Formats: sequence, structure tokens, C-alpha cells
Amino acid sequence: MSQHLMNLVEKSSLREDPPVFHIGDTVDVHTKILEGTKERIQVFSGTVIARSGGGAREMFTVRRIVAGEGVERKFPVHSPRIAKVEVKRSSVVRRAKLYFLRDRVGKAVRLKERRR
Repeated sequence: MSQHLMNLVEKSSLREDPPVFHIGDTVDVHTKILEGTKERIQVFSGTVIARSGGGAREMFTVRRIVAGEGVERKFPVHSPRIAKVEVKRSSVVRRAKLYFLRDRVGKAVRLKERRR
């Protein structure tokens, strides 16, 4: 009974058009940023290394290298602050979590591209 109630409450906060992407995809995440009274779009691009949760609590982690340092950022899939998720490149992966990429540097970070 309580799970049924939770699903009804969560249904209102789910997106009608959730973005379609997979682990290993290189994506551009367009995030709405509020600065004072103005709103702008900031793009965070990188590789999706993990997805977790379900329903309204579903999250995904994007990793990229900035000035030789690895930067990871977690985004909620159903957040109204996410304007869009644009898939730039798909890769062949055999794991659900790509945490092994954290230890790799340079060309070792590259993933094999998926043919469409």
C-alpha cells in the first residue's frame, strides 16, 4: 500500500520526456543556472560513468578531465534544472559502472565507439 502511494506522489515530479542515454555515452548536459534575476544555460560535457536510483530519485554521474584533474558531477534525471541531455558519442561498454576510468589517464580513458 505505501509503495503504491509513493508511486502516485512521485508521478507528478517525473518528466514526460526523460532523456535517453546509456552508460559510456559522451554527453552534453545543459543545466539552467540562476544568477541573481537572470537565468542562463551552462553545459557540462563528459562521459556517463554511472546511473543509480529509480523513479524520481534517479541520478547519473558524468566525468570529464579539466586541466589534468578529473571532475565528476551528479545530476538528477528528472530535474527541471536540466534543460536537455545531448548524446555526442556512444561507446561499447560491458559494465554498469565505469569507476575504473578514475584510475586511468590520457589515451587509456578512451572507450571504443559503438556503431549505429
